[in-house]
Amino acid sequence: MERVTLSVGDDVLDLADARGVGVEELVGEALRRYVDAEGEAVREVAVRLAGRHAVLLRRLGE
Repeated sequence: MERVTLSVGDDVLDLADARGVGVEELVGEALRRYVDAEGEAVREVAVRLAGRHAVLLRRLGE
């Protein structure tokens, strides 16, 4: 795992304070949610492409 250092604005600090969590925890949660959503979007495209090209993929696998 890599550590990343970044600057955050007052809005992030205020949100973390309002939620009663640390900035690192808030940003970590946001990043996990973003990565999960992007991963799901990529999986959906991959499934759609695999369905469209099933015959070709089957022939390539022979």
